[in-house]
Amino acid sequence: MAKAIHTMVRVLDEETSVDFYRKAFELDVAARFPFDDFTLVYMRNGEADFEVELTVNHGQTEPYDHGNGYGHLAVAVDDLDAEHARHVALGLAPTDIKEFHRDGALMARFFFLQDPDGYKIEVLQKHGRYQ
Repeated sequence: MAKAIHTMVRVLDEETSVDFYRKAFELDVAARFPFDDFTLVYMRNGEADFEVELTVNHGQTEPYDHGNGYGHLAVAVDDLDAEHARHVALGLAPTDIKEFHRDGALMARFFFLQDPDGYKIEVLQKHGRYQ
């Protein structure tokens, strides 16, 4: 059986990205590995051992092209309204909270925001399958 351990995103500026993920999701640097051509920064919090791996390619100056295949990373929170208000107060420009209903029942409440490199992140209320 496989266990998901991290997702990787390429970022232009390590400090800006670390600051974003720290503020937005209370992730801290769990490990940092500099190499000649790139640096790997692993971020996580005490909620789970799943990590966001930031890859900083040295010398990269142009924004990355996400193509048309990348969707988003998703996180679940206990209090969506409080998290949304916190993100607004931090100036992180979250979208409005939306709801999906299926068969007359709430399936999901969520909003999106983007990291400094334009990667979309969905923030979901813990509910049903989104725990």
